[in-house]
Amino acid sequence: MQVVLLIYAAGVAVGLLLTDGSLPTRVGLALAWPIGPLAFVVVVAGLLVAALYIFPVFGAIVAALGVAAWWALM
Repeated sequence: MQVVLLIYAAGVAVGLLLTDGSLPTRVGLALAWPIGPLAFVVVVAGLLVAALYIFPVFGAIVAALGVAAWWALM
């Protein structure tokens, strides 16, 4: 847990010291920077779900891989 807090503190320091903008902008960026990776995961997951619907062949491949993985683990 200490490593995570150290990484967060380093990100806050970079956000406060090395970004352009007014003080409220820098404080907001420093406090919100961990949201970036979470937003990336949400966007990629949404794109994959959309691809399952838009490209049925992709959905069939994913379903086949899911069934194969389930069968291999059983």
